[in-house]
Amino acid sequence: MESGVPSRIFRKSEEGASLIRISPFRLFEASNFVMLALVFNPGSASLKFELIGLGPDQTFASEGKKILSASLEGIGNHARLLVFQDREIAQSEPCEIPDMHYGTGFALRWLREQGAAEMKDLALVGLRVVHGGCRYRSAVSMSPRVRSDIEAFEELAPMHNKSSLAILDVLAKELPRVPVVAAFDTSFHLTLPEVAWRYPIPRSIADQFGIRKYGFHGLSHRYMLEQYARTMGKQPEDCSIITLHLESGCSAAAISHGRSVDTTMGLTPLEGLMMGTRSGSIDPAIIPLLMLKLGIGADRVVKLLNLESGLLGIAGQTFDTRELAKRSDFAARLALEMFAYRVRLAVGGYLATLGNAEALIFGGGIGEDTPIVREMVCKGLEGWGLAFDHEANARSTAGPACLSRPESRLQARVIAVEEGLQIAHECSLALSAEENMRRAA
Repeated sequence: MESGVPSRIFRKSEEGASLIRISPFRLFEASNFVMLALVFNPGSASLKFELIGLGPDQTFASEGKKILSASLEGIGNHARLLVFQDREIAQSEPCEIPDMHYGTGFALRWLREQGAAEMKDLALVGLRVVHGGCRYRSAVSMSPRVRSDIEAFEELAPMHNKSSLAILDVLAKELPRVPVVAAFDTSFHLTLPEVAWRYPIPRSIADQFGIRKYGFHGLSHRYMLEQYARTMGKQPEDCSIITLHLESGCSAAAISHGRSVDTTMGLTPLEGLMMGTRSGSIDPAIIPLLMLKLGIGADRVVKLLNLESGLLGIAGQTFDTRELAKRSDFAARLALEMFAYRVRLAVGGYLATLGNAEALIFGGGIGEDTPIVREMVCKGLEGWGLAFDHEANARSTAGPACLSRPESRLQARVIAVEEGLQIAHECSLALSAEENMRRAA
């Protein structure tokens, strides 16, 4: 299905004093792309939406092209619309966005106002869904059953799956004729062996309630794997690497011959590394102790561990590692050291798991733009063959970079993750596969 060229790519504000910049893009060349996708990537209080151009013979997600990229941040609390150009914020405006349902409608109206998205030109809408359980090994077109499954897993990702459900409700009303395809963060990790995904609790209980490690951030980890393979001129199945998705939510993945064999997040996105506001893995006995000592219920403890812990809980005031790196107080330094230490523990474990890891990949906001964190994580990895290039690391605050010297046996690299491109790519592949199956039937 061919897409048309957006009729306008920016407009003047009503006052005429400024331009709302929407990635001028050297102008979108329709001849190079045959499919236009709109991607929604919801967080617990954010909604990123992007227009993606997809090529006819696209092999990797990074071969797609971002036409427009914007985000609603702080939904429910002093929200702002951010418009990006080349990954940098080109404009920021306050807006009233009480919830995800309203935010989705706002995004669609805003797109129409820009003249950048004639909805008849959309080939698909791609939607990131955090938790898909064990059912979905790849992206899939939306159906009543798929929606029901997303709802069923809401209890394991309550801050995320409900956002996807709210988006679906708006899309069904506003874009009823455009195929909606869901891409799941859990899909990439369904290759974990049982020794990695099973928890050491009674098997009968675990199996009855589906208690196991699922893993998350799979779209990001897959993008890093495939982009690394492309950079090195290899196939993903020939790569054994460790990928680090480091931002407000954090996870590491051990990838052996292109397959995820372990990851730090588990049944829910709370397990694993120390994160922006999440504790990550702790002694489970802490939970009933806090309930007893503070006189609070389980829901309040879960909220404390999800929203009031991690970097924020240790440093106070902020969990932005760039801000913490500028502070000289004990709490900020401790927060950064704890964060890096726990990442390094995971890296060490995965180096032992893989045995022959060739590269350590940093991605996500923290991984891409905070050199001090990368240096702290890599400290002590010399014994694994890492010859860390401190000068290259200090220079890298955006975009791809090599952080290791040529003689390094274990590479360290930064890959700028583009989840929107990955979502669009996986959703277009799923749509094509489903169409081929229908034709063959």
